[in-house]
Amino acid sequence: MFVQIRQSVGHGFDQPLGLLSDCHRRIEHFLSVLLTVAQNRCGGAIPEEERRVAEQALLYFRSAAPRHTADEEVSLFPRLRTCTGPEVDGARRVLDELEADHRAAEAKHAAVDAGFRVWMTAGTLPVVEAAALLQTLEELQAEYTRHIAVEEQQLFPLAGRVLRRDELESVGREMAARRGVPFRTVP
Repeated sequence: MFVQIRQSVGHGFDQPLGLLSDCHRRIEHFLSVLLTVAQNRCGGAIPEEERRVAEQALLYFRSAAPRHTADEEVSLFPRLRTCTGPEVDGARRVLDELEADHRAAEAKHAAVDAGFRVWMTAGTLPVVEAAALLQTLEELQAEYTRHIAVEEQQLFPLAGRVLRRDELESVGREMAARRGVPFRTVP
């Protein structure tokens, strides 16, 4: 499946929690692309088509993924933190852990981006560096699997229960503004 960076997977900005889940599908897709290239090529020459999709995946993680993180950390998480009640009180620790996950992922993505840049510039990557790159990608995949499960199974359903409609609309409007696109509802 080829997913373009700005392609919608099913939700509009008027459904920000669903749109955040759609972003997770893109994260999983683009991470899978990088993993497949690293596994199949083992530091050897990357054919042009694989190079093109790997560059698209790297671009996604450099440009679109930080907006997704901001969607959560700037728009969604602060609104959840202002809610009260035992259900939300228990989620505050989870929010802190998710933000720590974001920092760890950012550091690993920087290493992956640098590794692929060296690889693509040189044409090959030494075995030790290729193995380290693959290990980092595998760690990212495991961390994203856990992280996304927490968000989609716990946090997003909680947000859907405790945030008012106008608060969710504000999250969606901020997400649209972050991307420089108009806020529209899906008919």
